[in-house]
Order: sequence, then structure tokens, then C-alpha cells
Amino acid sequence: MQLLASLVLLAILKARSASAAVREYTLDVVNAPVAPDGFTRIGILANGTFPGPVLTANKGDTFKVTFNNKLTDGSMRLSTAIDFDGLLSETSSIYDEGSPFVTQCPFGPGTSYTYELPLGDQTGTSWYHSSLSLQYADGLRGAVVIYDPEDPLAHLYDVDDESTIITVGDWWHNTSVSGLISYNATQIIPVQDSGLVNGKGRFVNGPEVPYAVTTVKTGTRYRFRVINISARSDIAFSIDNHTMTIIEADGTETVPMEVNLIDIMPGQRYSVIVTANQAVGNYWINAFPDGGNLAFNLGFNPLLSRGILRYVGAPAVEPTAPMTGGPTGAAANELQEHLLTPLIAMAAPEPDFILSFQTSMPVGETIWLLNGTQYQPPVVPTLVKILDGASQPIDFNKTENTFIFPQNKTVEINFLPDPTNELHPFHLHGNRFFVVKSNESDIINTVNPIRRDVSAKGNGGTILRFTTEKPGPWFFHCHIFWHFWAGLGSVMVASPEGTRQQVHPDKAWDDLCPAYNALPVDQQ
Repeated sequence: MQLLASLVLLAILKARSASAAVREYTLDVVNAPVAPDGFTRIGILANGTFPGPVLTANKGDTFKVTFNNKLTDGSMRLSTAIDFDGLLSETSSIYDEGSPFVTQCPFGPGTSYTYELPLGDQTGTSWYHSSLSLQYADGLRGAVVIYDPEDPLAHLYDVDDESTIITVGDWWHNTSVSGLISYNATQIIPVQDSGLVNGKGRFVNGPEVPYAVTTVKTGTRYRFRVINISARSDIAFSIDNHTMTIIEADGTETVPMEVNLIDIMPGQRYSVIVTANQAVGNYWINAFPDGGNLAFNLGFNPLLSRGILRYVGAPAVEPTAPMTGGPTGAAANELQEHLLTPLIAMAAPEPDFILSFQTSMPVGETIWLLNGTQYQPPVVPTLVKILDGASQPIDFNKTENTFIFPQNKTVEINFLPDPTNELHPFHLHGNRFFVVKSNESDIINTVNPIRRDVSAKGNGGTILRFTTEKPGPWFFHCHIFWHFWAGLGSVMVASPEGTRQQVHPDKAWDDLCPAYNALPVDQQ
């Protein structure tokens, strides 16, 4: 009987290995002209496009993605490092997780780096972006999709391919470097010049750039994968005259739930099913950015942030319906995060450690504090320190805001209610947390809360729990990258000893820090 069981297990493993593939991509990071809203500027782009090329794989595959740094424009950062948001990195591959000064050093102009990431059993919608400073606001961002050939919700939709990916986000005419100089001097985040849907948008008195069109056929059900690639803004997303059935949040399959409006935080992703059941015609896709005082940029009109849902057979014209921000009042059936239910039930474990967090911004200073500490990237990355023996809080600078936990424990982060504070979408790298309490609700749910990697902390208070089963340093920070740049972040370290046992980087990774540190400041 034992021999039979062993043979069955071997057959299963062989079948899995036979179906798995290494998905290899090569992306050139270049400075090139880009004009998503008709205003031409030089950006930082993957293969010269914005958004960058879509990276796809199937469950069980391995990503092997090479980025060639060909940047030359000294008005922006010349080094780079790439984060794959939402990918559940394993400890053994954490050195390719992509967090600069946490799990790697950036790589400079004229060099390359290859990220190799086994995907295991994870599926869902993710994205990649530069994680160095605010560089991804200059354009280095794109979608990642891991398909499940045995998707338990596949019977609910007919089409799920690159044509059904919808990116929404903000865009600036000035570079991120000049924007950060302004932010540092004024404490005011520059208001974006436009909001984009699939890389297209408009600004006040600008050219009437054709809106991005998503084509549908009457009677067909579409799985739209909606990704907020903003550096600052949450997006109110809706489609005129159509409802949306949510089936995924940040890679977690959910019990289908119908809504007609979703407020999507920076970094969040949703899969929604939309049935083409309306009269043949053109309908507005509304992607209303909410971020900043419009008085600080009169050229920005959030109502110009949109796309077009076009039925086969409809004329190639804009919808005649008025441009709105989507359903309001009694007509709005907006997503409430606490109502999301994972398809696979899992209770939130009881916490072994509880952290109470408060965010603050001192008057007159452009810094954000987490429990009174401004995160500042160390010269030596956290992972390097751990591999060299660091194990205790005293081994890290106070400004690294590093928390250390044993393996296989549960940590609760309690963001205390604060009526004077603003919304911060916090993101945990390499893991998903249990959202025990959402900001918009007083309900505590430990039975089957939504599991995701970005959730908003605001004036209502938020409670998150995550486990430390995977050793390693995992970045935890605000995904408004202006706030992140100003210090709103921390590092959650699970088992330094376990990290040293499981992490064995290759020479290419070992060479990153010496090469980066040898660069002139203007090339870093």
C-alpha cells in the first residue's frame, strides 16, 4: 500500500513538472517619448511602451524576467529595481523579490538583472513596477496575470485574455524627480495632470486623444482584470449601464458579488465579470481618480479619466451619455471591502503578537512617520544584513523600522482610528494578510475575512493579520509612493535564522550592491 501511494505521488509530481513551464521575458528599460494624454514627455518605459508589456504565465510556472537597464536621461533616476506586486515569493527566491534596500540593491545603467520567480500554486492578477524612489510614476509599470487552467469560477465567464486587462492610473507631465523636489518644498503632492485607462486619457484644453476602447460582443461574459497602477490616486471604477460581479481581489478568488462601483486603491486588483447585455452601442468606462486638491492643478479634470466599452456593430464614436464619476446616491451599489468573502474559507489565526500603528506627518516637514519613525532605506539591504548574521532589533538602524518575529507565528497590525488622518493603502510584499477589520466597517471578521495584499488604513481603523510561515524580510508600506518616499514604511522579518538556512543567492545578486555602491551619485 505504501509503495502504491508513493507511485501515485510520483506520478502527480511528474505530471505537474511536465505541465509547468519557464516563462522567459526580456524587457529593455529605456528613456523614450510618451504621450498618453497627448502631452509628450520623456518617460522611463519597458520596451518603449506604456503601460509595459503584459507578463503572463499559468499556475505552476516560473517567471524568468530579464530587465536591461538602458537609461540615459539624467533628469530622472538612472538605476532601477523591479517589484512584482502581489506575487507570493518563496523564501528560497526572496532575493529576486525586488525591494530595493530590503531584498536587493538596484542595478545601474548599462547593466541587466534577471528575476527568477517560481509561482507554485498561486494564480490571479498582479503587476510589475519600478520600486526605486518614485520612478514608476515615469512609466515603468505593467500587468502580470497568472492563469489557472482549472479555475473553479471559469464557468461564469467566456473571455479572459490580454484584451480584458484594464489598467487605471494617474499620470504627470513632469518627471518624478522634479515632482519630489516640489513635494519636499511644499508638503503638497503634485496633483496629477490626467487619469488614464489602458494608457490613454485627456487633460483640460489638451488634445482629444482617442480613448482606449474595450470591445465586447452581445451575449458574451467577460472577465475584466482591473489593476490600479497609480502612484497616488484611488480610482472610482464603473461602467455605464453595466453591473460587475467581483470574483477576485488581489489574487484571492472570492464568492461572486455584484456591484456597480468599486473604489480601487493604488496597487489593488480586482477581477470582475461583465456581461454584454445592453443595446449595441458605446458606453463610458469611468475611472475617476481621487487624489489632491484640484485647485493645485487646473489642467486636471478627473471626469476626463475614462475609456469606452464598445459593442461589436456599434459605430466608432464616443458615447453620447454625459461624463460622470459613476453611480451616485441610491443608484450606487459600491463595493464594501468587509463583504468580500474568499471562495476557499480560512479563519484568521489568533495573534501571537499585536502591533498598534499610527501614521503622522509633522507640521512643516515632508516626512511620514509610522509610530514616530520615518523609514529610510539603509545602505546595506536588510536581507544582506540578515545573511551576514543580523538577528536582533539592535542589528538594524532605528530608521529601518524593522520588526522581528519567530517563524510560524501570527502578527496582528492594528491601525488605530484617527479622524485627523488620511487614507493610506498599505501593501505587504510576498504575502497576503487577513483583513480582520476594514476601514469602512466596524465589523470584526475572524471567521473568513478577505485575504489580500493591499488594504486601506484610514480614519475608521483597520486590523490586519499575517503569518510568519515564510522566513525573510518582507516590506510593508503605504502604496501611495509619495508617502512611501517620505518614510511611510517598515520591514517585517520572519525568522532570521530560517532565512539564513533557506536563502542562497546567486553571484548576480551578490554583485548588485558592490556595483551600485560604486556608481557616481548621479547614476544611482
